[in-house]
Amino acid sequence: MHIFANPTRFLSIARPLTPWLFWGGVALVAVALVQGLFFAPEDYLQGDLVRNMYVHVPAAWLGMAGWSGILVASIMQLVWRHPLAGIAARAIAAPGALFTALCLLTGSIWGRPAWGTWWVWDGRLTSMLILLFLYFGFMALASASDERASISRIAAIFGVVGAINIPIIRYSVVWWNSLHQAPSISLAGSTIDGSMLWPLFGSALGFTLIFAAIVLMRMRGIIADIRIEARLRRMAEA
Repeated sequence: MHIFANPTRFLSIARPLTPWLFWGGVALVAVALVQGLFFAPEDYLQGDLVRNMYVHVPAAWLGMAGWSGILVASIMQLVWRHPLAGIAARAIAAPGALFTALCLLTGSIWGRPAWGTWWVWDGRLTSMLILLFLYFGFMALASASDERASISRIAAIFGVVGAINIPIIRYSVVWWNSLHQAPSISLAGSTIDGSMLWPLFGSALGFTLIFAAIVLMRMRGIIADIRIEARLRRMAEA
């Protein structure tokens, strides 16, 4: 990762890569959603309600993946002082929070007809809500730092400690009695029919590409702001 320590080298890769990721993701999501919403069969128990998963599952995955990215960036900030680690952590936080909120919203929409209520204090739902609050806390700590090119040591430690919640989210339906269904996809295989599974994979991959493009755009924006501030400071001192 240290080959990207030079912002100029990073930008030379990020600039052309961003539109490919974004538009490739948009195309994949469009195809997957059309296939999933209009051509995939209904679930034998939930009917058309199951089509919610083509947004809900990718949103849940990206909410957790986003904090995993913050964990990696925070460790790189604490251990190696990587020049782009703090910028990456800042860039990941907002889209990570957005997808976490989208997961909770679509989950509530799914839960209302399935469970008869918009919300239950279930292990999976509660730990996902905690993740959203962790994102808000991290963004507040990162914004409190005087150095835009980095994050404070407290914010980095918060990013590491907050990762404890990720395995709790993942295994909450296994550890506790839960209204939320057990995982349908695991290393042992999948209980989802292939006609539903492939649109789900396509949607997850597409949203992941869009997420990556947003993170790169935000990193590029932060770097541009830093350079403008540095230039204005030099002009003021001249």
